[in-house]
Amino acid sequence: MTRGAAMNLANDWVAAWNGHDLDAIMMHYEDAVELTSPTAAQLLGTSDGKVVGKENVKAYFQRGLEAYPELSFHLEDVLWGVNSVVLYYTNQKGTRTAEFMELSAMGKVARVVANYNG
Repeated sequence: MTRGAAMNLANDWVAAWNGHDLDAIMMHYEDAVELTSPTAAQLLGTSDGKVVGKENVKAYFQRGLEAYPELSFHLEDVLWGVNSVVLYYTNQKGTRTAEFMELSAMGKVARVVANYNG
């Protein structure tokens, strides 16, 4: 992972979310993606907040877009590692989020863990 690749991923990802373009959002994820999020726990009523598989993640994201029609993200920072990135952003309510994304050899998100400040 290079700084440029991390920035490209982050900017494309945020643009897809801000456009509420579910197909563009999903282009970033592997078929066997695993997502863990407190919001998933809340929206789906699960204790572990885990969503596994691209189709399940897509359904979860669709539900989120429907629940929050004003959803928008402002990218604050991007950190990168060998095969991972952390996107740090604020949403339309000012909530800060950091998403750790582990990438596959194909450069797609294989695992994501979301953390919120409130």
